[in-house]
Amino acid sequence: MVDHNAPRQRVRSGGFTLAELLITVGVLVVVVLLFTQLLKSAATITTLGHKRMDADSQARQVLDRMAVDFAQMVKRSDVDYYVKSNPLVARQRTVLQPGNDRIAFYSTVPGYYPSTGSQSPVSLVAYRINSQNKLERMGKGLVWNAVSTSDTPVVFIPIPLASPVPPSPTPTPMPTATATPAGTPVPSPTPTATSTPAWPAAGDPSLPSWADGELMGPQIFRFEYYYLLNNGTLSDIPWDTNPSLLPRHVDVSGMQDVAAIVVDIAVIDPKSKVLVTDAQVTSVTSKLVDYASGMVQGQLRAQWRAAIDANTVGLPQPAISGIRVYERIFYLSPPTLNTP
Repeated sequence: MVDHNAPRQRVRSGGFTLAELLITVGVLVVVVLLFTQLLKSAATITTLGHKRMDADSQARQVLDRMAVDFAQMVKRSDVDYYVKSNPLVARQRTVLQPGNDRIAFYSTVPGYYPSTGSQSPVSLVAYRINSQNKLERMGKGLVWNAVSTSDTPVVFIPIPLASPVPPSPTPTPMPTATATPAGTPVPSPTPTATSTPAWPAAGDPSLPSWADGELMGPQIFRFEYYYLLNNGTLSDIPWDTNPSLLPRHVDVSGMQDVAAIVVDIAVIDPKSKVLVTDAQVTSVTSKLVDYASGMVQGQLRAQWRAAIDANTVGLPQPAISGIRVYERIFYLSPPTLNTP
């Protein structure tokens, strides 16, 4: 028999209390935030890694191509070079090249030949940054002398390669005298010794593009080089100016005083480049100084990095992280033909 007068027992439910729910939700929020930060950090590191790999890939491709071109440079004193030098030095064209540098020389690498026959083993190689802030390379295959009336072959001094040479480096014929009816001799005008360059386009910075060039580095917007001389010093002049050197060189003279060419480039990866305009890239280029006499190896690269990180032109921060600078030394082969 059931006693209806007995006290009833409380039945406990299996649910959570409000405090337990609040604690659980709080822990879940913290876990989600930590997981989100972890994903964000991983995505940032991955993005920076991809940017670095893109820039490294572009730089490696260009620098390896330069290594081949420079290693097979024709080093002869009877051919011309379009290289930068100090304009204050006598007997040398003014090609100090403020800002992005240009270089043109003969090399024994294969080039794009204008014909299928009579191809010589020499090409005209040139590098420059074009008006779109991209690196271009010219690899123009040359033909043998006297085989074509339209294709220019490899040429020798006194014909310059890419820009006129001032009269002082080459001999100027003595003026002849003529007699007037009165018998007074009158000197004739002194002929000029400058010659028309064989390939003026190779050194013309005003051309928007090269007809014989190709886009070599679309992410490379700064190109600078200087010289490591045989005496171990760095210089922006491609010959040894030591007065005790005999014979002392006063011009390029086959690059026989140059042991290596040091190249510095600045690269921006494709993802970062879409964040900036060409005008901003030009502004960044103006902040990257030229090589100056007295700099030690690596100093130019360090100054470029400091100028980029300072960001005085107001680039977006993701674009700053996508700009990298590189420096490499290219040792040259010994000269094959020299004159004092």
